[in-house]
Amino acid sequence: MKKLCLTVIGLYLLMLSAFSQAVNKDSVDTSSKEAPSSYASKPLKLDEINIVSSYYSQQGNHSAVTGGVGTETVTDMSNGLELKFAGSDLEGHKYTFSTSLGIDHHSSASSAYVSKTGASKTGGTRVYPSIDFSVENKKGTSFGMGAYYSTEYNYHSIALDATYSHKIGSGGELSTKVSSYFDQVKLIYPSELIPAPVVINNGPVVVNVVTTASGRRSTSSSGGGSYEIQSPAIPSTPRNTYTASLVYSQIINKTLQASVLVDWVAQNGYLSLPFHRVYFADSSDHVENLPSQRYKLPIGFRLNYFMGDNIILRSYYRYFTDDWGMKAHTASLEIPVKITPFFSVSPFFRYYTQTAVKYFQPCQGHTVKDTYYTSNYAYSDFSSQYYGVGIHIAPPGGIWNSNLSSLEIRYGHYSQSTDLSSSIISFAFQFK
Repeated sequence: MKKLCLTVIGLYLLMLSAFSQAVNKDSVDTSSKEAPSSYASKPLKLDEINIVSSYYSQQGNHSAVTGGVGTETVTDMSNGLELKFAGSDLEGHKYTFSTSLGIDHHSSASSAYVSKTGASKTGGTRVYPSIDFSVENKKGTSFGMGAYYSTEYNYHSIALDATYSHKIGSGGELSTKVSSYFDQVKLIYPSELIPAPVVINNGPVVVNVVTTASGRRSTSSSGGGSYEIQSPAIPSTPRNTYTASLVYSQIINKTLQASVLVDWVAQNGYLSLPFHRVYFADSSDHVENLPSQRYKLPIGFRLNYFMGDNIILRSYYRYFTDDWGMKAHTASLEIPVKITPFFSVSPFFRYYTQTAVKYFQPCQGHTVKDTYYTSNYAYSDFSSQYYGVGIHIAPPGGIWNSNLSSLEIRYGHYSQSTDLSSSIISFAFQFK
């Protein structure tokens, strides 16, 4: 981790130096006169505030917690706050610093059955702060860095990223981004699959130590009596994800823009989830077991067509493949329509299809001969549709003549061929 941080900092200093204008010794004027600058120096100041709130509801009957059967009912309330600061210097560099904080609270009916009795907690809260900094020179070349943290009762995650983009030719831009995610997954097992008690034969006394899913150690001895010891937190195991992204965008003409997107993703560590059950053909249940490495390759294309001043066609296609055997296709279309100069409506539709990974089988589909196994329907063969509409309001003097510069309301409905369905509504407020 220390080496990675030093590397990212070194890249940042290197890129920052590239933005500096070189000084020609022969052109140095030794007099006290200085050439006037056409740029004004502006210290970082609050430029924009964004508040996003959403509500998500889901229904289904293929929960991985109960082995690919059972309720998948989920609700989630999400709220996020972002503060953006902007500034510039005399050399034409633009600086942007942003910080954000998100808080999600969700309830999942299937989580109750981590315990066989259905007595486990069903709710949880995720907190995820982040910071980003970027600098752009007068030629449009930019470099940025970001750091993120996310925590919930069953995992912790730290992420770092670095971005770089520059203009190419006439109307072209090449952007790159590298990211690293370092997760710690808590080993919360189904109640009946918690590791067996540790038996310590201490001469005439036999001590039984049982570690529960709550992290407590219950100890009893053959000499009589029992007591409870509060042990450290539930043990966790690492999961790391590394991504590299490349995007080339080109303005073809005044009505057409195109982009090509390529990602490379590598994961290693504990890629299963310890509270996911898998029921074998002999009715025995096991903890999900997946390989400790996975490589993904998504390739996408984006095409935007401007139909006059009031309508835009935003199309997107992505192909996905990985070394677990999954192949996927995504196609989407969004059509923003400007009703007035300050009010627009954007209907959208997305179609998705994927093949199953080679380690997936439905409930009681696996046998003891299988090395890896999962009944998580996220890895199954399915198709889905996501459609809805967005409304955007941005009057020039602000909404109700206030600092609320824009409001966006967006609703979407999702349906999957596995009978999973969900709906989400979100509100985005921008203050300037």
